[in-house]
Amino acid sequence: MKLLEGKTAIITGASRGIGKGIAEVFAKHGANVAFTYSASAESAMALENELNGLGIKAKGYQSNAADFNEAHTFVDAVLTDFGSVDILINNAGITKDNLLMRMSEEDFDKVIDVNLKSVFNMTKAIQKTFLKQRSGSIINMSSVVGVKGNAGQTNYAASKAGVIGFTKSVALELGSRNIRCNAIAPGFIETEMTAKLNEDVVKGWAESIPLKRGGSTEDVANACLFLASNMSGYITGQVLNVDGGMLT
Repeated sequence: MKLLEGKTAIITGASRGIGKGIAEVFAKHGANVAFTYSASAESAMALENELNGLGIKAKGYQSNAADFNEAHTFVDAVLTDFGSVDILINNAGITKDNLLMRMSEEDFDKVIDVNLKSVFNMTKAIQKTFLKQRSGSIINMSSVVGVKGNAGQTNYAASKAGVIGFTKSVALELGSRNIRCNAIAPGFIETEMTAKLNEDVVKGWAESIPLKRGGSTEDVANACLFLASNMSGYITGQVLNVDGGMLT
């Protein structure tokens, strides 16, 4: 059973990692996929071809969700190319970790722009469409770090905590129009980025997690699939921790 048959999803930052995993799972469940990428055109084209091979329509767009005007231009292009949008996944994100005493203003601002302002930009850009059709599911990528904080990540934690506050407020504003807005807070997810970490570091992380392993991109994607589908039709304003029990 394909849970997203005939629906169209926008996914920001999908050329690799969690975003790519979401795009693949959504396509397998029948969704058409429009996704953004920043620089890796080769990876984006490979993903576009892979998804189209699954019998749905997919297209990658080089666009910076942190730029207000670019976000609106991108959404307009998707509506022209696909005709409609049913799901928005605000996934684009970066890290620039450092202790507060060593963190530059530029590194703080950049993380806030990409991780938090992009969520405002994209939600603002799609809002009119969702209001007009009186339906839509918005899923914002937060983090366990946004829930509990983490030393050396004041910028990242602030951005991801902001995403949670934004999510709950949008859920309250748009719920009467049948528009749902939820957040996902991933824990330690194994991606291309974590593959570069020292093996002992990864082992240490796993030991602190009740399920004794890191999560996969598919674990996060399946949570997104649930929140994007009609199976979660009565769920809005929530934060779903996909963390193997880390915050328990």
